Amino acid sequence: MAATAKPGLAVPIEDENDMLVITPLGAGREVGRSCIVLQYKGKTVMLDCGLHAGRSGVNSLPYFDEVAPSTVDVLLVTHFHVDHAAAVPYYLERTTFKGRTFMTRPTKGVFRWLATDYIRVTNTSASDASALYTEAELIRAHAKIEEIDVHQQIEVNGIKFTAYNAGHVLGAAMFLIEIAGVKVLYTGDYSREEDRHLVQAENPGVPIHVLITESTYGVQSHHPRAEREREFMSCVRD
Repeated sequence: MAATAKPGLAVPIEDENDMLVITPLGAGREVGRSCIVLQYKGKTVMLDCGLHAGRSGVNSLPYFDEVAPSTVDVLLVTHFHVDHAAAVPYYLERTTFKGRTFMTRPTKGVFRWLATDYIRVTNTSASDASALYTEAELIRAHAKIEEIDVHQQIEVNGIKFTAYNAGHVLGAAMFLIEIAGVKVLYTGDYSREEDRHLVQAENPGVPIHVLITESTYGVQSHHPRAEREREFMSCVRD
């Protein structure tokens, strides 16, 4: 593969490891099963590991076979919603993945209960044989997940990553990943609106080379918060 400096001029790549490769295994031009893989300098990072809410069974999984799980060094999960996190137990227990997995403490706590609920809901319409994972596998996977604090930097096998507040939901984080001097910011879902119970998404305040961001509502305008609160309280009073 070659990088293109300008039309008609191909720049040869002497070492494939010198290319930053970004592979969406889910959520590429679709909503659901967020899962993006970064490969650079022989390091591999997976960002989120969710399920597609509109599909069932193995059809709801990201396209894991595109990147060998055994080559993934780190899995970083931004928040606990099903489309970003519900495939984690499957990936940790039913593939060859042997890397380390990180979430913030609130994400890890809520994720356990949402995944348990997912198992119960899917088991009402599917046999145990077709279930993506069992409650026992969820418990084992949950025990393997490590916690990361906001603004904490961790280094694993030459991969540095730092969590920042993303707004959106309790514990939601975006990750600044650095490999060999190249900085990539992955936001997951985020909100720049200050809320009553959440701080807004942060600007890490450092130059980044690549931004990977959620864009589901990127061209839509939401109602102002004050208006949404009035509508909500009106419904409560009614």
